[in-house]
Amino acid sequence: MSLLRRLSLLPLVGMLAHAAPLAAQHYQCNLPRAVQAPQVRPDAAPRPLPVTGYTLALSWSPEFCKPRKGQPRHARQCSGRAGMFGLVVHGLWPDSGRSWPQWCSAQRQPQPREVAANMCISPSAALIVRQWAKHGSCMARNPATYFKVTRILWEGLRIPDYDRVSREDDLTAGTIRTRFVDANPGWVHEAVGVKLNARGWLEELRLCYDKRFMPKACDRTRFGARDEAPAKIWRGL
Repeated sequence: MSLLRRLSLLPLVGMLAHAAPLAAQHYQCNLPRAVQAPQVRPDAAPRPLPVTGYTLALSWSPEFCKPRKGQPRHARQCSGRAGMFGLVVHGLWPDSGRSWPQWCSAQRQPQPREVAANMCISPSAALIVRQWAKHGSCMARNPATYFKVTRILWEGLRIPDYDRVSREDDLTAGTIRTRFVDANPGWVHEAVGVKLNARGWLEELRLCYDKRFMPKACDRTRFGARDEAPAKIWRGL
């Protein structure tokens, strides 16, 4: 069954019934008129494994940009000229038990217009192309399908106001999870991974899905920080 067909059968949670417009953090973003789709070279051997589930990784942009604000290669995401970003799509990753598929054979590379169409949810052409080559090629026959599935999942989420959450007293990884679950009916605490860096700052949410794109409990690696772990959220000041 195709990826898009699986999504069309979602009973759930009313993921799409509760869908919000693109998160407010992107309201200032304008799609670029033209981009270059850079070439990507594999950095590991191909691993074509059966797909048993998926992870939608959402990076917290202010933390990513903290040491990169002045770097030209990250200007779209970090300079503020294309809008201020909160959570952005790092990638949609296929899972396969204890390992993961990667660098599968791709029939074609993304066209510049396909890359440009996704740059308000994932504001880096290099990242978009790499995510297709490393992960999407193991899920779909062409980039357009991979990107469409990613957008459907993203647009079915309500993103909490993590700027406001960052100001809560005694903030923990569990608080970050709880705020996401509260905003998204049908999601469960165990399906929301929280990645903190070594200093306890939020880096990424990792949302875990089964093969039918329904939320499922993350394994220990994707679940990340335990609920009681103290957490901080950089607001980009």
